[in-house]
Amino acid sequence: MRLALCNEVLRELPFAAQCARAAALGYAGLEVAPFTLDAEAPHLLPAARRAELRRAAAEAGIAISGLHWLLVAPSGLSITSADPAVRARTLDVIERLVGLAADLGAGYLVHGSPGQRRVAAEADAARAEDCMARIAGWAEAAGVTYCLEPLAARETNWATTVAEAAAIVGRIGSPALRTMLDVSAAGNGEAEPADALLERWLPGGLVAHVHLNDRNRRGPGQGSDRFGPILAVLRREGYAGWCGVEPFDYVPDGPGAAAFAAGYLRGVWEGLAPNARGAEGREEPKRSPGP
Repeated sequence: MRLALCNEVLRELPFAAQCARAAALGYAGLEVAPFTLDAEAPHLLPAARRAELRRAAAEAGIAISGLHWLLVAPSGLSITSADPAVRARTLDVIERLVGLAADLGAGYLVHGSPGQRRVAAEADAARAEDCMARIAGWAEAAGVTYCLEPLAARETNWATTVAEAAAIVGRIGSPALRTMLDVSAAGNGEAEPADALLERWLPGGLVAHVHLNDRNRRGPGQGSDRFGPILAVLRREGYAGWCGVEPFDYVPDGPGAAAFAAGYLRGVWEGLAPNARGAEGREEPKRSPGP
Protein backbone atom coordinates (compact mmCIF):
# COMPACT_ATOMS: atom_id res chain seq x y z
CA MET A 1 0.00 0.00 0.00
CA ARG A 2 1.50 3.29 -1.14
CA LEU A 3 -0.15 6.11 0.77
CA ALA A 4 -0.04 9.69 -0.47
CA LEU A 5 -1.38 12.62 1.52
CA CYS A 6 -3.32 15.28 -0.36
CA ASN A 7 -1.28 18.34 0.50
CA GLU A 8 -4.10 20.83 1.04
CA VAL A 9 -4.57 19.06 4.39
CA LEU A 10 -1.29 20.73 5.41
CA ARG A 11 -1.69 23.87 3.30
CA GLU A 12 -0.87 26.21 6.21
CA LEU A 13 2.71 24.89 6.22
CA PRO A 14 5.43 25.86 3.71
CA PHE A 15 5.83 23.18 1.05
CA ALA A 16 9.11 21.82 2.46
CA ALA A 17 7.46 21.48 5.87
CA GLN A 18 4.47 19.71 4.26
CA CYS A 19 6.86 17.17 2.78
CA ALA A 20 8.69 16.65 6.06
CA ARG A 21 5.48 16.31 8.09
CA ALA A 22 3.87 13.86 5.66
CA ALA A 23 7.04 11.75 5.53
CA ALA A 24 7.27 11.71 9.33
CA LEU A 25 3.69 10.42 9.50
CA GLY A 26 4.58 7.51 7.22
CA TYR A 27 3.23 8.76 3.90
CA ALA A 28 5.30 7.79 0.87
CA GLY A 29 3.89 10.50 -1.36
CA LEU A 30 2.34 13.95 -1.44
CA GLU A 31 -0.55 14.50 -3.86
CA VAL A 32 -0.43 18.20 -4.69
CA ALA A 33 -3.29 20.60 -5.38
CA PRO A 34 -1.73 23.20 -7.72
CA PHE A 35 -3.62 26.11 -6.16
CA THR A 36 -1.67 25.53 -2.93
CA LEU A 37 1.51 26.34 -4.85
CA ASP A 38 0.17 29.51 -6.48
CA ALA A 39 -3.34 30.82 -5.87
CA GLU A 40 -3.54 32.65 -9.20
CA ALA A 41 -1.59 30.80 -11.89
CA PRO A 42 -0.03 27.52 -10.72
CA HIS A 43 0.29 26.33 -14.32
CA LEU A 44 2.82 29.11 -14.92
CA LEU A 45 5.24 28.26 -12.10
CA PRO A 46 8.77 29.12 -13.26
CA ALA A 47 11.32 26.36 -13.81
CA ALA A 48 13.33 27.41 -10.77
CA ARG A 49 10.31 27.02 -8.49
CA ARG A 50 9.49 23.63 -9.98
CA ALA A 51 13.04 22.48 -9.30
CA GLU A 52 12.82 23.83 -5.75
CA LEU A 53 9.62 21.90 -5.06
CA ARG A 54 11.04 18.67 -6.44
CA ARG A 55 14.20 19.14 -4.39
CA ALA A 56 12.21 19.77 -1.19
CA ALA A 57 10.33 16.49 -1.64
CA ALA A 58 13.53 14.57 -2.38
CA GLU A 59 15.24 15.98 0.69
CA ALA A 60 12.30 14.89 2.85
CA GLY A 61 12.41 11.41 1.33
CA ILE A 62 8.92 11.64 -0.14
CA ALA A 63 7.58 11.48 -3.70
CA ILE A 64 5.35 14.04 -5.35
CA SER A 65 2.94 11.34 -6.42
CA GLY A 66 0.45 13.33 -8.48
CA LEU A 67 -1.69 16.45 -8.90
CA HIS A 68 -5.39 16.94 -8.13
CA TRP A 69 -7.94 19.79 -7.76
CA LEU A 70 -6.63 20.94 -11.11
CA LEU A 71 -8.99 23.73 -12.14
CA VAL A 72 -9.41 25.75 -8.95
CA ALA A 73 -7.07 28.44 -10.27
CA PRO A 74 -7.13 30.46 -12.39
CA SER A 75 -10.84 31.23 -12.19
CA GLY A 76 -13.38 30.93 -14.98
CA LEU A 77 -12.31 27.57 -16.44
CA SER A 78 -14.61 24.97 -18.02
CA ILE A 79 -14.28 21.96 -20.31
CA THR A 80 -17.98 22.14 -21.19
CA SER A 81 -18.48 25.82 -21.96
CA ALA A 82 -20.06 26.70 -25.30
CA ASP A 83 -17.54 29.54 -25.54
CA PRO A 84 -14.54 28.31 -27.57
CA ALA A 85 -12.29 30.88 -25.89
CA VAL A 86 -13.11 29.54 -22.42
CA ARG A 87 -12.44 25.97 -23.50
CA ALA A 88 -9.19 26.97 -25.22
CA ARG A 89 -8.01 28.75 -22.08
CA THR A 90 -8.97 25.76 -19.95
CA LEU A 91 -7.14 23.33 -22.21
CA ASP A 92 -4.06 25.56 -22.17
CA VAL A 93 -4.07 25.46 -18.37
CA ILE A 94 -4.48 21.67 -18.33
CA GLU A 95 -1.72 21.13 -20.89
CA ARG A 96 0.61 23.22 -18.74
CA LEU A 97 -0.43 21.32 -15.61
CA VAL A 98 0.44 18.07 -17.36
CA GLY A 99 3.87 19.59 -17.96
CA LEU A 100 4.04 20.67 -14.32
CA ALA A 101 3.28 17.13 -13.18
CA ALA A 102 6.07 15.76 -15.35
CA ASP A 103 8.51 18.41 -14.10
CA LEU A 104 7.70 17.53 -10.48
CA GLY A 105 8.21 13.82 -11.10
CA ALA A 106 4.52 13.06 -10.55
CA GLY A 107 2.98 10.04 -12.22
CA TYR A 108 -0.69 11.04 -12.48
CA LEU A 109 -3.20 13.87 -12.50
CA VAL A 110 -6.74 13.60 -11.09
CA HIS A 111 -9.47 15.47 -12.94
CA GLY A 112 -12.16 16.20 -10.40
CA SER A 113 -13.10 19.89 -10.72
CA PRO A 114 -16.88 19.36 -10.54
CA GLY A 115 -17.93 22.93 -11.20
CA GLN A 116 -15.79 23.16 -14.31
CA ARG A 117 -17.41 20.13 -15.97
CA ARG A 118 -21.12 20.64 -15.38
CA VAL A 119 -23.26 20.04 -18.46
CA ALA A 120 -26.56 21.67 -19.44
CA ALA A 121 -27.04 19.99 -22.82
CA GLU A 122 -25.86 16.99 -24.80
CA ALA A 123 -23.42 19.22 -26.68
CA ASP A 124 -21.71 20.09 -23.39
CA ALA A 125 -20.98 16.42 -22.71
CA ALA A 126 -19.57 16.01 -26.21
CA ARG A 127 -17.28 18.99 -25.63
CA ALA A 128 -16.08 17.52 -22.35
CA GLU A 129 -15.26 14.20 -23.99
CA ASP A 130 -13.44 15.94 -26.82
CA CYS A 131 -11.36 17.79 -24.24
CA MET A 132 -10.52 14.51 -22.52
CA ALA A 133 -9.31 13.07 -25.81
CA ARG A 134 -6.98 16.01 -26.37
CA ILE A 135 -5.70 15.87 -22.79
CA ALA A 136 -4.98 12.16 -23.16
CA GLY A 137 -2.59 12.93 -26.00
CA TRP A 138 -0.66 15.42 -23.88
CA ALA A 139 -0.53 13.00 -20.95
CA GLU A 140 0.76 10.21 -23.16
CA ALA A 141 3.49 12.45 -24.57
CA ALA A 142 4.52 13.52 -21.06
CA GLY A 143 4.57 9.97 -19.69
CA VAL A 144 1.87 10.55 -17.05
CA THR A 145 -1.59 9.11 -16.45
CA TYR A 146 -4.63 11.38 -16.49
CA CYS A 147 -7.48 10.12 -14.32
CA LEU A 148 -11.09 11.17 -14.86
CA GLU A 149 -12.54 11.09 -11.36
CA PRO A 150 -16.18 9.99 -10.95
CA LEU A 151 -17.93 12.38 -8.57
CA ALA A 152 -21.37 12.06 -6.97
CA ALA A 153 -24.35 13.69 -8.65
CA ARG A 154 -24.66 16.19 -5.82
CA GLU A 155 -21.31 17.62 -6.96
CA THR A 156 -21.57 17.48 -10.75
CA ASN A 157 -23.63 15.90 -13.55
CA TRP A 158 -21.01 14.47 -15.90
CA ALA A 159 -19.10 11.21 -15.18
CA THR A 160 -20.87 10.61 -11.88
CA THR A 161 -20.11 6.87 -11.59
CA VAL A 162 -17.16 4.64 -12.29
CA ALA A 163 -19.16 2.98 -15.07
CA GLU A 164 -19.83 6.33 -16.78
CA ALA A 165 -16.21 7.42 -16.49
CA ALA A 166 -14.97 4.03 -17.69
CA ALA A 167 -17.22 4.28 -20.75
CA ILE A 168 -15.70 7.65 -21.63
CA VAL A 169 -12.20 6.29 -21.14
CA GLY A 170 -13.04 3.27 -23.28
CA ARG A 171 -14.37 5.37 -26.14
CA ILE A 172 -11.25 7.52 -26.20
CA GLY A 173 -8.97 4.51 -26.02
CA SER A 174 -5.74 6.13 -24.84
CA PRO A 175 -3.38 4.24 -22.52
CA ALA A 176 -2.72 7.53 -20.70
CA LEU A 177 -6.40 8.15 -19.81
CA ARG A 178 -7.89 6.16 -16.95
CA THR A 179 -10.53 6.49 -14.29
CA MET A 180 -10.28 6.01 -10.51
CA LEU A 181 -12.34 5.50 -7.38
CA ASP A 182 -12.99 8.05 -4.64
CA VAL A 183 -14.48 6.28 -1.62
CA SER A 184 -16.43 9.33 -0.44
CA ALA A 185 -17.92 10.00 -3.88
CA ALA A 186 -18.76 6.31 -4.28
CA GLY A 187 -20.47 6.22 -0.91
CA ASN A 188 -22.59 9.19 -1.85
CA GLY A 189 -23.52 8.19 -5.38
CA GLU A 190 -22.87 4.58 -6.39
CA ALA A 191 -25.34 1.71 -6.07
CA GLU A 192 -22.55 -0.69 -5.06
CA PRO A 193 -20.11 -0.33 -2.15
CA ALA A 194 -16.57 0.77 -2.90
CA ASP A 195 -15.04 -2.69 -2.45
CA ALA A 196 -17.50 -4.20 -4.94
CA LEU A 197 -16.70 -1.47 -7.45
CA LEU A 198 -12.99 -2.25 -7.12
CA GLU A 199 -13.72 -5.95 -7.55
CA ARG A 200 -15.54 -5.12 -10.77
CA TRP A 201 -13.19 -2.54 -12.32
CA LEU A 202 -9.64 -3.19 -11.11
CA PRO A 203 -9.06 -6.36 -13.17
CA GLY A 204 -9.66 -4.52 -16.44
CA GLY A 205 -6.98 -1.96 -15.75
CA LEU A 206 -9.21 1.10 -16.08
CA VAL A 207 -8.87 2.16 -12.43
CA ALA A 208 -5.47 3.78 -11.96
CA HIS A 209 -5.90 5.63 -8.67
CA VAL A 210 -7.83 5.53 -5.39
CA HIS A 211 -8.85 8.26 -2.95
CA LEU A 212 -9.41 7.09 0.61
CA ASN A 213 -11.93 9.18 2.53
CA ASP A 214 -15.23 8.61 4.31
CA ARG A 215 -18.60 9.49 2.82
CA ASN A 216 -18.96 12.01 5.67
CA ARG A 217 -15.97 13.83 4.07
CA ARG A 218 -13.63 13.11 6.96
CA GLY A 219 -10.60 10.88 6.85
CA PRO A 220 -10.63 7.07 6.85
CA GLY A 221 -11.73 5.70 10.21
CA GLN A 222 -13.63 8.85 11.17
CA GLY A 223 -17.02 7.76 9.85
CA SER A 224 -19.15 4.75 8.99
CA ASP A 225 -17.26 3.43 5.94
CA ARG A 226 -15.26 0.25 6.49
CA PHE A 227 -11.87 0.30 4.80
CA GLY A 228 -10.83 -3.28 5.54
CA PRO A 229 -12.82 -4.72 2.61
CA ILE A 230 -11.49 -1.97 0.33
CA LEU A 231 -7.86 -2.58 1.22
CA ALA A 232 -8.42 -6.34 1.00
CA VAL A 233 -9.49 -5.99 -2.63
CA LEU A 234 -6.50 -3.77 -3.42
CA ARG A 235 -4.17 -6.33 -1.88
CA ARG A 236 -5.80 -9.32 -3.54
CA GLU A 237 -5.79 -7.68 -6.97
CA GLY A 238 -2.14 -6.67 -6.64
CA TYR A 239 -2.96 -2.96 -7.00
CA ALA A 240 0.36 -1.15 -7.42
CA GLY A 241 -0.88 2.43 -7.70
CA TRP A 242 -1.14 5.16 -5.12
CA CYS A 243 -3.86 5.58 -2.51
CA GLY A 244 -4.42 9.26 -1.82
CA VAL A 245 -5.77 10.22 1.61
CA GLU A 246 -8.17 13.09 0.88
CA PRO A 247 -10.35 14.30 3.76
CA PHE A 248 -12.29 17.52 3.29
CA ASP A 249 -13.42 18.02 6.88
CA TYR A 250 -10.30 18.10 9.06
CA VAL A 251 -10.89 16.78 12.58
CA PRO A 252 -9.41 18.00 14.85
CA ASP A 253 -7.27 19.86 12.30
CA GLY A 254 -5.24 19.11 9.15
CA PRO A 255 -2.16 17.60 10.78
CA GLY A 256 -4.30 15.64 13.24
CA ALA A 257 -6.52 14.24 10.50
CA ALA A 258 -3.45 13.24 8.47
CA ALA A 259 -1.87 11.49 11.44
CA PHE A 260 -5.03 9.59 12.37
CA ALA A 261 -5.65 8.41 8.80
CA ALA A 262 -2.09 7.14 8.41
CA GLY A 263 -2.20 5.18 11.65
CA TYR A 264 -5.67 3.79 11.04
CA LEU A 265 -4.94 2.63 7.48
CA ARG A 266 -1.62 1.04 8.47
CA GLY A 267 -3.42 -0.84 11.23
CA VAL A 268 -6.05 -2.13 8.81
CA TRP A 269 -3.46 -3.10 6.20
CA GLU A 270 -1.25 -4.94 8.67
CA GLY A 271 -4.27 -6.83 9.95
CA LEU A 272 -5.19 -8.26 6.57
CA ALA A 273 -4.68 -11.98 6.17
CA PRO A 274 -2.70 -12.83 3.02
CA ASN A 275 -5.01 -13.44 0.06
CA ALA A 276 -8.08 -12.70 2.17
CA ARG A 277 -11.31 -13.01 0.21
CA GLY A 278 -13.24 -9.89 1.16
CA ALA A 279 -12.45 -10.03 4.87
CA GLU A 280 -9.80 -8.63 7.17
CA GLY A 281 -7.43 -10.84 9.10
CA ARG A 282 -8.59 -9.17 12.30
CA GLU A 283 -11.01 -6.44 13.29
CA GLU A 284 -10.43 -2.95 12.01
CA PRO A 285 -8.98 -0.55 14.56
CA LYS A 286 -11.64 1.30 16.48
CA ARG A 287 -13.01 4.25 14.58
CA SER A 288 -13.07 7.67 16.11
CA PRO A 289 -14.69 11.00 15.25
CA GLY A 290 -11.22 12.45 15.58
CA PRO A 291 -7.68 11.68 16.71
